[in-house]
Amino acid sequence: MPAPRRLAAAAAALALSLTAAACGGTSGTSDASSPASASGGDGTAAERGAAPAPGYPVKIENCGTTQVFDKAPSRVVVMNGASVAEVSTLLALGLGDRIAANQQSYGMSEVPGRAEAIKKLPTGGVRQNDAFGVPRESMIGLRPDLVLSTTSYGFDARNGFATRDELKNVGARTYISPQGCHDENSRLTIEDSYRLLRDMGRIFHVSGRAERIIAASRRHIDAVAAKVKGRKKPNVMMLFTNMSMGSNDFSAVVAKGIYNDILGRAGATNVFENASKTSFADLSKEKVAATDVDALVVIAYQDPDPAAYAEKLFKEFPQWPAAKNHTYVTLSDSIYLSPDNDLAVERLAKKLHPEAF
Repeated sequence: MPAPRRLAAAAAALALSLTAAACGGTSGTSDASSPASASGGDGTAAERGAAPAPGYPVKIENCGTTQVFDKAPSRVVVMNGASVAEVSTLLALGLGDRIAANQQSYGMSEVPGRAEAIKKLPTGGVRQNDAFGVPRESMIGLRPDLVLSTTSYGFDARNGFATRDELKNVGARTYISPQGCHDENSRLTIEDSYRLLRDMGRIFHVSGRAERIIAASRRHIDAVAAKVKGRKKPNVMMLFTNMSMGSNDFSAVVAKGIYNDILGRAGATNVFENASKTSFADLSKEKVAATDVDALVVIAYQDPDPAAYAEKLFKEFPQWPAAKNHTYVTLSDSIYLSPDNDLAVERLAKKLHPEAF
């Protein structure tokens, strides 16, 4: 376990990254299914007087910038951001060989083999700074042609990171994930996971793969949602394990965002949805104790035993219906921005409505 100071900093980084906001869309087309060659260098192909690769250029409108790609990137750096959305999306698209340095890991996954695949990726030999990311000098030294960040936090000079302009000056494109431009991500939905897939599909000229993943996910979610439709929705409390983001005893409780979209598809309701206008609620022990919780959803962030945390809460709040019925679900990467939100929907629905399956 990290020292208290670093744990607090990690919680702050997680809070910042999970409370970042509304980002741009895409333009341009690229829908072949095989990867193109590497990209890099200063400026676009047109600016260098070179012809772009087949299917390019591709333009991505992203958080107030236009990112132009004339070839598929081949030296990608994935910033930490207390997320695995970006690295998981690349792996789901078969693009692991394009990653030069990955800083993301939850240590576990709902996808068999995913955590192990992430662990095997190169890290670039980078030592993270106190903001839990790649320091500016190290980033420049990695010679990236694309840098991915969950939010604008990963390009903020105040955190010791290279800015988007600095990276542009050394020939790197940059991308901030959907709803990550500003300071609040309470509007994130499953559609934003699909947008991340589509954007990466266009950038890497594998749109066919992206669309197949999206179509399969939609079918899976629709099938699960149909089974639980019309059933009584349990009141669910969802929170991150052993994490503090505020001043109260329970400051990492989910209030809004993609989590609620997933819960709704699984036939459940977030009992603390209205406890905050932002993504997370900062709740007292008394408030939590006075609320009827039918089921507990524990989200593991680098926690090898999230079930133990659920058991701890049941002992603390034995009056909950969830404690009396021992009803809880543990999740990790599939509950946030992810190519695998359908797995979270299914896992939740099967636990909360076992009679429907």
